[in-house]
Amino acid sequence: MNQMGKALIVCAGIFLCLATGLGAYASHGLVGVLDARALSSFGTAVDYQFYHGLGLFGVGVLLDRYPAARALRISGALFMVGIVLFCGSIYLTTLGAPAAFGRAAPAGGIAFIVGWIALALGAATLPKRLD
Repeated sequence: MNQMGKALIVCAGIFLCLATGLGAYASHGLVGVLDARALSSFGTAVDYQFYHGLGLFGVGVLLDRYPAARALRISGALFMVGIVLFCGSIYLTTLGAPAAFGRAAPAGGIAFIVGWIALALGAATLPKRLD
């Protein structure tokens, strides 16, 4: 397996593990602590972390087959940035961090969107593989 694909799959595993733990924490440790709106926001962050962690895993697998695909590398990087900015800012603000941290969420959302576009463009331009 090439290094970039392997690194993205390792990161995906870490992000997915964290999403699982944070989701469990929300459903068992934050009920009654956070109001319904904050708990829903936290849940949205967990959901998005799962979706994009799985997307990151898929990009890692594709990069193993197509290591020169620049758009796929960009997609993986944007998914990681999106998870940190979007999900991270929501986690922090719902747990009491200053509202200013929430200003990172839109940038993370944009990173997600552009990451999916990069994935689509990258997949559309992949060469036919001859094994």
